[in-house]
Amino acid sequence: MVRKKQIIRERILTGAYQLVVAQGFTHFTARNVALAIHCSTQPLYQEFGSMANLKQAILLKLQHYLVNEVYNRQVTGNRMLDMALDYIKFAQDNPELYHAIFVEDHFGTNAMHDFTYGYGQRLLAHYKPAKQLSAAASENVITGMWIIAQGIASLVSSSFITISEKQAINLLRAALYDFIHNNRLEDGQITVNSLQQLDQLTKI
Repeated sequence: MVRKKQIIRERILTGAYQLVVAQGFTHFTARNVALAIHCSTQPLYQEFGSMANLKQAILLKLQHYLVNEVYNRQVTGNRMLDMALDYIKFAQDNPELYHAIFVEDHFGTNAMHDFTYGYGQRLLAHYKPAKQLSAAASENVITGMWIIAQGIASLVSSSFITISEKQAINLLRAALYDFIHNNRLEDGQITVNSLQQLDQLTKI
């Protein structure tokens, strides 16, 4: 019986996840999830309690997907550059999903921004050229690279600009070098206005 319940739970989560990947959160309702997996809405609430809990499960699944399928693509061999490139590539290839999880903020409190920002922090901690930086300067490097990558990603996902991968690499490499070696962001620490918590999900 436990095994059967686990299968049902995974089926619901997979169906809901696939719905979000294909359509964003525009059609994320209990009825549409139920239709996608050919069942009634009752099992959704039996297994997850609420649509907010189901959304949190999707959040965790998306984070796993980003780490294992998106942020590990190697292009330049420089992990700091590659993560920014991977983020831009994700926005370019999946504009609806990108907007759903990074622009529209359906998870409340900017959870996906916090997650990606934190991932960048962990990469920088092992990035040799930045070892000599103070904690504040390191934070500024992450924030500066985030601003540039986010800007490019938003523009390409909206088809407002077309930029080649080589151009993006050159832009990001120049910025990363400048932030680290020329201390271009030295005028105080840039403040990231995020609550950095995952428990305030948007209610449906």
